[in-house]
Amino acid sequence: MNDVVTNRSNPLVLGIETSCDETGIGIVRGSTLLSNTIASSMDEHARYGGVVPEVAARAHLEEMVPALNQAVAEAGISLNDIDAIAVTTGPGLSGALMVGVGAAKALAVALDKPIYAVNHLVGHVGADILDPSGTPFEYPTIALLVSGGHTSLLLVRDLVSDVELLGETIDDAAGEAFDKVARILGLPYPGGPQIDRVAAAGDPNAIRFPRGLSRPKDMEKHRYDFSFSGLKTAVARWVEQKQDAGLDVPVADVAAGFREAVADVLITKALAACADHGVPRLLLGGGVVANARVRELAAERAEKAGVALRIPPLSLCTDNGAMIAELGAQLIMAGHAPSTLDFSADSTLPVTDIQVR
Repeated sequence: MNDVVTNRSNPLVLGIETSCDETGIGIVRGSTLLSNTIASSMDEHARYGGVVPEVAARAHLEEMVPALNQAVAEAGISLNDIDAIAVTTGPGLSGALMVGVGAAKALAVALDKPIYAVNHLVGHVGADILDPSGTPFEYPTIALLVSGGHTSLLLVRDLVSDVELLGETIDDAAGEAFDKVARILGLPYPGGPQIDRVAAAGDPNAIRFPRGLSRPKDMEKHRYDFSFSGLKTAVARWVEQKQDAGLDVPVADVAAGFREAVADVLITKALAACADHGVPRLLLGGGVVANARVRELAAERAEKAGVALRIPPLSLCTDNGAMIAELGAQLIMAGHAPSTLDFSADSTLPVTDIQVR
């Protein structure tokens, strides 16, 4: 396998992302997006009310080659044209990650191309660089990454060399909480879009649900950490009490109150990190950013706080291969050496490990 990237100034990089239920293949040239192909197995998981790791891994196996072919065709290149391959090595579902890692290594050997094993969460930050309508990315920035499997607050001093984890969820991720509350309310999977839709007709102030880890004593120890398990339980008990009393459950109000509680905690803690570290920039990433109230509240409060808010296009917020390709490209342009073939999938890869060498 070649361990030299000859085109370091504007590399053509193919990225592979298989950390959960989306098979993402992206191709970038430097900081320009050429293709972003995503094959989702969400419909298969909907039958079970959540992501089933074995089903996800099998879907990645089935979708990998078609997705690769589609991405290459959309980019107008051949596989031999690429300068390097980047792949998510973690964190994520072990079986799903192994499919992507295996495919990336096979391509690297077959094409004699360098390979970069990168961090999924840091990739979400890199996605913002691909936004053609945005202003240039600036450091340092606070990044709030919210998805079905992760809720993390990061201090990014440099994308390829200095990322610090400020806090994360200590139980359910925000996306998990949306799915579980949707099930309580009789809404289909995935819960995020369903709650967003129903909440639009509800009153967010009709029911005040708890804001996890937001009390003064919690903020001393868990200032940047999140907890949504108690919120989910509070919603479940509220609904049960109504049902036990033979009353109708105001689904729209419950959804709106729950959504407001999640958005409130997320944005409050993110802006606290901005203030504490003197960073007037906040980046949102991850699938939950598609939630209308999260975006609305972030824009409203960031403006009041004098914080510049950055949100990548929604197609780049969910898991995708383009963000992985871009992180690989940034590593190359910064002069980082490729990874060897000795790396493996790491479901608990810490965010401080931007690249696995």
